[in-house]
Order: sequence, then structure tokens, then C-alpha cells
Amino acid sequence: MDLLKEALALLHDPEKLKALILWGSYPVLFAIVFSETGLLIGFFLPGDSLLVTAGILAGQGYLNLWHLFLLLSAAAIAGDSTGYAIGHKAGPMIFKRPKSLLFNPEHLARAQRFYEKYGGKTIVLARFVPIIRTFAPVVAGVGRMHYRRFLSFNVFGGIGWIVAMSSAGYSLGRLPGVDRYLHLIIVLVIVISVIPGVVEVLKERRHHRRQAEAAAPPSSESERA
Repeated sequence: MDLLKEALALLHDPEKLKALILWGSYPVLFAIVFSETGLLIGFFLPGDSLLVTAGILAGQGYLNLWHLFLLLSAAAIAGDSTGYAIGHKAGPMIFKRPKSLLFNPEHLARAQRFYEKYGGKTIVLARFVPIIRTFAPVVAGVGRMHYRRFLSFNVFGGIGWIVAMSSAGYSLGRLPGVDRYLHLIIVLVIVISVIPGVVEVLKERRHHRRQAEAAAPPSSESERA
């Protein structure tokens, strides 16, 4: 437990995250992106902030932007394909898996509701929504989406996510003195990345409230009227 907490603190501290990327370079970046998108236990990993930080380092000359594009796009695509395979093999039984420290069935249920609303486009849109991007390919596998169709969404979404986030970081990294504002930049990235999820939760609550109001029996005043 303590080791996990230390790892989470490391991955979500901008300065420590930067030091980790400089130390581990492309292999560490590949492993984190793959784990977040391909393994159910990777939902807590810092996908967006990782990519922006890597882009900043590329802008500062520590990394090569094109290497980031190629390697991390491959990691994102392979990760989603792995998630699809897990869902395809496990089937609906995965929704009955008990809650644990590294797995919460509610995350899977949220991804399913997202998938029901947006269909195949979920594989693209989910790339930009933390947690949902981990579980969306699993739901696609459970739902037996045709793999060729899934792969087309996977490739488009994976490349788009990597290029967009890394390019944004690269542009920031070209600015003088950007390191002084690294914490602020990462906080903004995190806030922006969670906005779509918050909006979906609010919409869902509003929808359930309306359903409950519609199903409620009429009040005595309305009956007298």
C-alpha cells in the first residue's frame, strides 16, 4: 500500500514526473502509455500530463518530438487493442468482478454508459477523458465490436491523442522560462482533461432525476386539480 502511494505521488508530481521521464526516456513513456490504455489497473496513471510534460521536454531539446509521435502512438494503439482483447475474452463476467484497490466496477459501468451514448466514436473521444480511456476498449471487446471497425477508431484516436497532447507541450516547451510554470501547466491540463467527465456525470444525474420525477406519483394538489 505504501509503495503504491509513493508511486502515485511520484507520477502526479510535475517535477518528479519530469525527472522520471528524463531518467527513463522513451521506454518509461511507452510503458506508462501502454499500461494506462491497455491494463485495467492503469486507470490512475497520468496520461495527459505525461504527454504534455514529454512534449515540453521535446521543446527544450531533451527528447525528439517525432520519436514521441511514433513510439507513443504505437503504445496507445497496442494498449487499446490489449484492452479490447481483455474485454473480448472476459465477456460480461468482467462487470461482476469484485471491487478492489486497483479495480472499481463503476469505472467500467461509466465507460459502458459513455459507449452506449457515443457508439464507436467512444474509442476516439475516450482518449481525451481520464479513466474512460482505460475502460472504453474493454467495453468494446465485451460488446464484440467488429475488430476492424474498432481498430480504425483505435488508430485514429490513438494518434490524435498523442499528437495533440505532445504538440501542445512542445509549443509550451519552446517558451523561455516555462519550467517556472510547470506546476500550473500540469494543473490546468488535469482540470481541462476532467471537464468532459464532470459534464457527463452532471448530465447523467440530471437525466436520472428527470426519470425519477416522471415516475413519481402525482401530488395530492395535482390530483385535486
